Amino acid sequence: MPDVDGFDEFYRGSRQRLLGFVYVLTGDLAEAQDAVQEAYIRAWQRWSTVGGYDDPEAWVRVVAGRIAVSRWRSLRSRAKAYLRHGEPPSVPGPGTDTVEVVAALRRLPEEQRTALALYYLLGMPVAEVARETEAPVGTVKARLSRGRTALAGLLAVSDLEEA
Repeated sequence: MPDVDGFDEFYRGSRQRLLGFVYVLTGDLAEAQDAVQEAYIRAWQRWSTVGGYDDPEAWVRVVAGRIAVSRWRSLRSRAKAYLRHGEPPSVPGPGTDTVEVVAALRRLPEEQRTALALYYLLGMPVAEVARETEAPVGTVKARLSRGRTALAGLLAVSDLEEA
């Protein structure tokens, strides 16, 4: 069992110094906080060993610094890849038909919406939809039928409102 009180005391006594140190390394408070938090997690996981060191704070400081540098290198590599490959192709937004269908689906009961999504969007057979939703096959067929009918009605009303 780790020495909870010893770790808590260590944490309270060193967290501000370590955060300040890593903040100076990164220049980004959020990044510094993430790196220090990760280092303390690792220290806690190994507290039976780290707590016995002459200077556990030095261990956490080295780990936090390495985490910060590793994240910085990762970001730098991503930036280089971005420059090398260029901007990713833009993905067009959903069309008005898609927005209307999604809005109509939101108005259906959850069971019908789920059955329709699994059957039509994921292409699952009725038997698999039944297993996934833990409903009898007949119930799934009824949900699909009622859902299609309700959806058609909602979309027809939407078309009339636009005219």
